[in-house]
Amino acid sequence: MYRIGIDIGGTFTDLAAVDGDGRVVIAKSSSTPGDPSDGLLDGLTKLAAALGLPREQLLAETERIVHGTTVATNALLEGKGAKVALLTTEGHRDVIEMREGMKDDRYNVRMAPPEPLVPRARRLGVAERMRADGTAARPLAAESLAGAVEAAAASGAEAIAVCYLHSYRNPEHEKATAAVLAAKLPGTYVSLSSEVLPQIKEYERVWTTVVNAYVGPVLADYLSRLSGRLADAGYAGEVMVMHSHGGVATIPESSRLAAGAVLSGPAGGIAAAKQAAKLVGTGELITFDMGGTSTDIALLQDGEAPLTAEKQVGLAKVSLPTLDIHTLGAGGGSIARVDAGILHVGPESAGARPGPACYGRGGTAATVTDANVVLGLLDPASFAGGDLPLDAAAASSAVTDVADALGVTAVEAAAGISKVVNTTMAEGIRIVSVRRGVDPRGFTLVSFGGAAGIHVTEVARLLDIERVVVPNVASVLSAWGMLATDLRYEMVRSHIGDAASTTADGLRSLLADMERSGRDRLDGFGGRIEVRRALDMRYGEQIYEITVPITDVDVEAAGFVDEVVTRFHERHDELYAYNAPGQEVVIVNARTTIVGKLPELRAEPLPAGGGESPEAGLRRVYLDGWIDVPVHRMATVAQGERVSGPALFESATTTVLLRAGDSAVIDEHGWLDIRLEK
Repeated sequence: MYRIGIDIGGTFTDLAAVDGDGRVVIAKSSSTPGDPSDGLLDGLTKLAAALGLPREQLLAETERIVHGTTVATNALLEGKGAKVALLTTEGHRDVIEMREGMKDDRYNVRMAPPEPLVPRARRLGVAERMRADGTAARPLAAESLAGAVEAAAASGAEAIAVCYLHSYRNPEHEKATAAVLAAKLPGTYVSLSSEVLPQIKEYERVWTTVVNAYVGPVLADYLSRLSGRLADAGYAGEVMVMHSHGGVATIPESSRLAAGAVLSGPAGGIAAAKQAAKLVGTGELITFDMGGTSTDIALLQDGEAPLTAEKQVGLAKVSLPTLDIHTLGAGGGSIARVDAGILHVGPESAGARPGPACYGRGGTAATVTDANVVLGLLDPASFAGGDLPLDAAAASSAVTDVADALGVTAVEAAAGISKVVNTTMAEGIRIVSVRRGVDPRGFTLVSFGGAAGIHVTEVARLLDIERVVVPNVASVLSAWGMLATDLRYEMVRSHIGDAASTTADGLRSLLADMERSGRDRLDGFGGRIEVRRALDMRYGEQIYEITVPITDVDVEAAGFVDEVVTRFHERHDELYAYNAPGQEVVIVNARTTIVGKLPELRAEPLPAGGGESPEAGLRRVYLDGWIDVPVHRMATVAQGERVSGPALFESATTTVLLRAGDSAVIDEHGWLDIRLEK
């Protein structure tokens, strides 16, 4: 039986099929933004062909499909979500517009405020009020609620977000509102803050609830349509959806908590990196995922990537647990332009349509991919396995336009485009490392994404990183990594109080209740279940919390709370190089993660070889001058073979460049382990 991972990006849809022995077969198809399922099914056809099977047989022999999707992301960034009405406590409808009293450019007095996802006319106050302790200061007024529901219906709202004050403490009023909405507006998508984000901080809670309502109908419709089309094509199993926290969930759960899939696609790359850490012998990794539209970068320490609850996606703030991934507008399709004599690359992208000029789909703007064609680094005849032959003349023409604006030759302009995008991506890595007090020189750079291989060694060199690893499935690593994920549910409850007055029994009871709720969601799951616990804590005078893992703390111990406080002081010192043991410590939120462990992803071993890798030929490329470099085929390498740069490695879906002084060894899994000259 096969497992298939599918990652839909802005330019390509990546697919990876793994059998029980760990053998991997990959495929790529062009993404279809109008209906992503079209490109997905086309990719499945190509994947089946690569396996020598009809598509129907492949799907019949597939036990699980894991899907990373940008549907929710694109709906949010492009403003194409549902028409949302917000029901909130009377007098509090402007929280979403007031934000936190901040603006992106705080010193720009002429800066217009951003338009919220819900205009004021569809933000409706309801007479009710819950106190912070969970008691009702003002009962839910039936007449006021009826008027708000009627106004929401009259506005043409396609989804309703409900966010009442302190509903994290007592959701009674929100649940009563949901019952009225179900009766009066059947079929309307309803998002309750007490279910989406049951924790303190009104601004974050209302924004996340609104985002969930905004993208929920779009994602639910897509997943329902996809599920039906896969069933019609012969697939009888369950489709699992990648979530922003790095786990997967079922289609019903993903439709309910759509905001959790806003960063679904990039999360697959982190799952792959966690699996890679086991294979390459180090947990200190920096991921470098360069695709056609963007580059995603993340830092792993001890094989784990940190989660954050402070994620901004466009205008929207999503406070659900999310892998801490930094995204740059730099990819193979990033457009080069000249402004006042200065060369810029990105963030604008040519996307899948029309794509780079060399794709021959009507694009005329010079992109990073066009520059690589001009430099001789890409073989026009074999690009995308020969399915997408490149037009070298069109690439040269587009880059020549940039060269003319700069007053240089076309090849000099192409080299300049490459250097600019490399510098941009190196700066992105500094943001996730140096700016957080981490020295990247001790890390291994894991390269994946179809466009990364040409640029990764130069980016590493700019950062003094000495080791780069390129998996043999690098171009579809996010799709492959999705198969290494587990079922995962994140539970959070606010528990505000100073640690000194918190009883061990009270905290135990809260954590046990959260664990029961999480296990209920995995009802019927036959595999091993793992429970992880953490607390959001701060000093009494602080306004921001830090998350303190307590999974290995004995909750039954007499000194349970004291040990939790000790862990907080230690974690604060790790993050900020100081702590204050004499100050009051406050527990704000309790977090429990329930993980249903899915079968381990095996990696296919390569047959042993040794010595020098045979060359497939020579190609003339520009590396600060025109030279002939050997080209090696990834499909024919054997374990233990060594290659010294300058050289190129090519597969059907990616190209890897070694520069002078670089050396690569083929490891037991067929991955390139590259060492850079000091």
